[in-house]
Amino acid sequence: MACIDFVGALHNRTKRDYVARVTAHDKAECSTIAKAYGHDYWDGERHHGYGGYRYDGRWLPIARAMAEHYGLEAGHRILDVCCGKGYLLHELTCAVPGVEVAGIDISQYAIDNAKEEVKPFLRVGDAASLPWADQSFDFVVSLGGLHNLPISRLFDGVREIERVGKGGRKYIMVESWRNERERMNLLYWQLTCESFHDVENWEWIYRQSGYRGDWGFIFFE
Repeated sequence: MACIDFVGALHNRTKRDYVARVTAHDKAECSTIAKAYGHDYWDGERHHGYGGYRYDGRWLPIARAMAEHYGLEAGHRILDVCCGKGYLLHELTCAVPGVEVAGIDISQYAIDNAKEEVKPFLRVGDAASLPWADQSFDFVVSLGGLHNLPISRLFDGVREIERVGKGGRKYIMVESWRNERERMNLLYWQLTCESFHDVENWEWIYRQSGYRGDWGFIFFE
């Protein structure tokens, strides 16, 4: 188990006005709309979510880094939990031709509007109850999704990733903080976060869940 940063450089490219996130619009209403995980969240206005989540190749360097780190090869089976529109999975098929991919997300809209090349391998479902047998996948990844589970289901989500994956080839990334400034910035910025923990407590959750994979964080500096 190790803390690895695959996503930080991409995350930090975005400039954020944290105060405006709270004052420019009714934050409670925006959060309610975002948690429907429909068009408004993915492709609507920025204050409701992504502000338009379209394929632009940004995930390819991350896919290549993951493939190299975890030694992914043709024939390996890969699962993305909270896969969204499947962009990372598509890039993994480009980085390692011949891998088999699967993805699951709570959002019907995301699956319906997923990258065409991987859409047949994606399904709507619950991260806390994965519909696959034990050790079905050679690599399991979850980026920016598990923090949207309430604590009553979070442990199940982590355990499910551990259950369906093989060995230590697993990676979970969530939003977190290391100091009070980052904590406040995350509180201002987030729309869908239910499990709101600092780094130390996330690592405790992983240990308590019997998780044997790697993890990472994004911070709102």
